[in-house]
Amino acid sequence: MDSILKTVSVDKQYGTAKVLNNITIDVPQGSIYGLLGPNGAGKTTLIRIINGIIAPDSGEIYFNGRRQSRTDSASIGYLPEERGLYRKMKVGEQVVYLAKLKGLSSTDAKQQANYWFEKFGIESWRNRKVEELSKGMQQKVQFIATVLHRPSLLILDEPFSGFDPINAEMLKNEILGLREQGVTIVLSTHNMASVEELCDNISLINKSNCILQGEVDEIRQYYKTDEYELCFTGETENLFSLIETLGCRIINQKQLKYHVSITIQSQITANELLAKVITMVNVVSFREILPGMSEIFKQRVSMEVTE
Repeated sequence: MDSILKTVSVDKQYGTAKVLNNITIDVPQGSIYGLLGPNGAGKTTLIRIINGIIAPDSGEIYFNGRRQSRTDSASIGYLPEERGLYRKMKVGEQVVYLAKLKGLSSTDAKQQANYWFEKFGIESWRNRKVEELSKGMQQKVQFIATVLHRPSLLILDEPFSGFDPINAEMLKNEILGLREQGVTIVLSTHNMASVEELCDNISLINKSNCILQGEVDEIRQYYKTDEYELCFTGETENLFSLIETLGCRIINQKQLKYHVSITIQSQITANELLAKVITMVNVVSFREILPGMSEIFKQRVSMEVTE
C-alpha cells in the first residue's frame, strides 16, 4: 500500500534532552495509524514536526511520496490535545475563518460548515461564542474545524478527551466514515480500547525511541501466550483431570465454574484439546485469548525501564 506520510530518521533535541531519536514511521494511504507512548515519550513533538510547526534537527518528512513542503499543510487537518479555539469568537464565524486559512473559499467554507453542523445536530450553536459552550461541545466544534477543509491526512491528538461515552462513540463512527472516504488518520491516544477498535498499524514511542511497530493484529498474535477460554456445561471434576493430564494448565476459573481459562503448555494443539473436551462436556464456546494493546503497551514500556 502506498504511503501518504513517512518520517525518516527524525531527530530532535532541546538542550541536552533528546526528545526524538532516529524515528522512522510509514503511514499507509487510507489507514488509521496509532501513534502511542507514555506521557513525555515524544509523540507531540513528532506531530508538531509533521505539521511543520517545528523543524527536526535531522531527518526527512515525506508527504505523498515527495519531500514535504509548506503547501502540504492545506491537505492536513490537525486536532491538538490542547485545544486552540478563539473563546470570544462565534462558532460559525470561527470554523469558516479556519477553513479559509486552509484554502477554502468563503462560499465553500460556509457550505461545509452547514453540512457538519447539521450532521452533528448543532445548528443552534452557530451564533454562540465558544466560551459559552461546555468542554464536550467545544470538542465537537474543534473536530469540525479540523475536517472542514476536507484534508487527506487527519492528525488527531487525544480526540476523545472530554467526550461522554455516547459522543465518543459518535466520534469513532465519524473517524471510521472518513477512512472509508479515503482519508488517512494518525491517532495519538492513551485509550488502548480505541487502538484495538480503530487502528490498522501502530508505532509505540518511549523515551524518544520507537520500541514497537507494525500491524495491530500481527502484534497481538506475536505476544499471545497460547491461552484459551472454555465455556461449557457438564461435570467439572473429570474434565479438569483430563486438562491436566494433557499437559495444560487451568489459570483462571471465574465465578461460574463452567468458565475457565486454559494455557496449553505441551505439544497438543488447540484442536486436539477441543476434540477430547467435547467427549466429556457440552462446549458452549472455545476461543483463543489474545493480549490487549494495553497489556502489550505496559509490557513493552516496562521492559524499557528494566533494561
